[in-house]
Amino acid sequence: MSKPNTIPSVSVTYAANGRSTQANELGMRTMQERAYEKRGEQYLLIKSPPASGKSRALMFIALDKLHNQGIKKAIIVVPEKSIGASFNDEPLSQAGFYWDWQVGAQWNLCNAPGEDGGKVNSVKAFLDGDGRILVTTHATLRFAVDKWGIEPFDQCLLAVDEFHHVSANPDNKLGVHLGQFMARGKVHIVAMTGSYFRGDAEAVLSPEDEAQFETVTYTYYEQLNGYQYLKTFDMGYYFYAGPYLDEITAVLDTRLKTIIHIPNVNSRESTQRGKTTEVSEILDTLGQWQGKDPVTGFDLVACADGRLLRVADLVDDGPERHSKVLTALKDPAHKHDRDHVDIIIALGMAKEGFDWIWCEHALTIGYRSSLTEIIQIIGRATRDAPGKTRTRFTNLIAEPDAAEAKVTDAVNDTLKAIAASLLMEQVLTPKFNFTPKHPQALPLAGFDYGAEGYQPTANNIGINEDTGQFHIEIKGLAEPKSSAAQRICQNDLNEVIASFVQDKTTLERGLFDTEMVAEELTQVRMGKIVKDKYPELDAEDQEAVRQHAIAALNLTQQAKQFAHGFANGFASGVLDELNNAPNNAPNSEAGHAPAHDGGAPVGGGMAFIQGVRKYAMDVRDLDIDLIDHINPFSAAYAILAKAMDEATLRQVQAIIAGKRVNLTPEEARELARRALKFKQERGRLPELTAADPWEKRMAEGVAFLMRMKAEAARG
Repeated sequence: MSKPNTIPSVSVTYAANGRSTQANELGMRTMQERAYEKRGEQYLLIKSPPASGKSRALMFIALDKLHNQGIKKAIIVVPEKSIGASFNDEPLSQAGFYWDWQVGAQWNLCNAPGEDGGKVNSVKAFLDGDGRILVTTHATLRFAVDKWGIEPFDQCLLAVDEFHHVSANPDNKLGVHLGQFMARGKVHIVAMTGSYFRGDAEAVLSPEDEAQFETVTYTYYEQLNGYQYLKTFDMGYYFYAGPYLDEITAVLDTRLKTIIHIPNVNSRESTQRGKTTEVSEILDTLGQWQGKDPVTGFDLVACADGRLLRVADLVDDGPERHSKVLTALKDPAHKHDRDHVDIIIALGMAKEGFDWIWCEHALTIGYRSSLTEIIQIIGRATRDAPGKTRTRFTNLIAEPDAAEAKVTDAVNDTLKAIAASLLMEQVLTPKFNFTPKHPQALPLAGFDYGAEGYQPTANNIGINEDTGQFHIEIKGLAEPKSSAAQRICQNDLNEVIASFVQDKTTLERGLFDTEMVAEELTQVRMGKIVKDKYPELDAEDQEAVRQHAIAALNLTQQAKQFAHGFANGFASGVLDELNNAPNNAPNSEAGHAPAHDGGAPVGGGMAFIQGVRKYAMDVRDLDIDLIDHINPFSAAYAILAKAMDEATLRQVQAIIAGKRVNLTPEEARELARRALKFKQERGRLPELTAADPWEKRMAEGVAFLMRMKAEAARG
């Protein structure tokens, strides 16, 4: 057995200042108070990480709507029955609120027997009766609307939990129904999500519908930085060779409370021996099986050091045993008992909405194709609990084998893991507020600009640790003009970045195309993604969104490197890249920072904050052209190249090179637009013989369009 190799990983240390867990006089924590301030909005979207208290925030808002806003009934819809428990009765008045949350037993349809399709009559009975609060599933609501229409729901509040299940795609019925409700305009909607990224990269709402929502954003940084106990979160992806059961002990520490998600039986990582057999083999790696607890159904396993592990098997197909284990895990009497269970083994469960505050390690075998699923799994481990100071997410992935026919599939999984890592790095950092640097620029209230304070002649960087936000001045930065573009730059940059890093062509070329010019990624590819995502914006606002998004991504990557190892040579590598390198191609020394072992600290704490400041100070004049000149995937490539053996890396590069396509007309037009800007600034068009690869690439775009025009003229 060999220790698996790491690929891009994250380690974050937070202040644990306790702010996010403190309650006000009404019993509301920070996020809940922020959402409650918007309780009068007809359409409210709450973006907040797992464990931040979204369920209770909804209770506060719904009760106010029922008592003060003329709303007759509140209907809470959840994606699966198990999540319905989050909306059980709560004595909110004991903590200072005006009313208690009470759901009649017959109106929590998540607890009722029967299938979703058979519960539509219960929904109609609720609408016609005296009940005030209903809890049901997304599916039941869809069936009910199909049968009864939307009119019976007039004057109701629809609260949609895990809102990322909704899609603007016309095939998504819940999304279609919500659009109908909004068109009629006689319901209130509260949408809540801890992960506003759909795995299929579909828009959750159409731009027109989303513009009607007032958004409340509470970031991962605010949540984790404000915990009382948890200070550090680690995230690692690991390659392994051979069966995963031979490698699992290299990353599994039985002293940590752990959820193990085994691979789907159809995945590459599956042993193909059956899911229950895999569970038995995992139990064998833990120690000597001692039998089952007759009350809970937990497996009892004796470790070599004498400890007795209590393992909850959620994979077993036996319905009676399965029900017993689930009931034991949900037992409220043991919610605060750290020793109730030690390890949970699951397949397709223990993810979204699963609440086990003691979880210190989410260990997932096999790559999960959805960024949403990864974030939900991570959320199982990022609960605050007494004595829990560190937590982690680990993903074991079968390494690409150059000799295997399925090497392409393995490469795809690797690329997806890199995308998820880049996105999580972004999610975990303080929020960026970018403004252009000009002579009239002023400091923002509440921001600390360092020991020397705000400098009128410099590019300033301020931090507000209370709100978890940066203020960064960038020379030449385009400002969003419309309210829609301003909203995107304020609240949705991570959604733009998610679309960018999930774009397979972008990621492949950014990592492995030796002729890639950085600006082709940052300007052309990101520009296309913004245009496709926000076609309703004009060209100036699209460019502003593009600049803000690429600035957020690249500043996170550069600051991470400064924070991790300035003394170890990262800074010099970055400065060489910025100040000297004409090209950011993956095979050029300037194109990638020096490789390291992973685990670079990002996110909260002073390290990342100082990394941002150090980066900006060393480059001196921070401007958008400088930011556009950085390959966003350079650091990820450096780590990947160190983890992957040379033969496999060569084959991966050959696979990517074999798929390379010529310029498309759309890309050529974008390059020509950039060439026009180049001419306006320098008084000449880009030249095909230029030494600068970006100037040469713009010239190629112009030449491509000229050839197209000439061919069209010739017929």
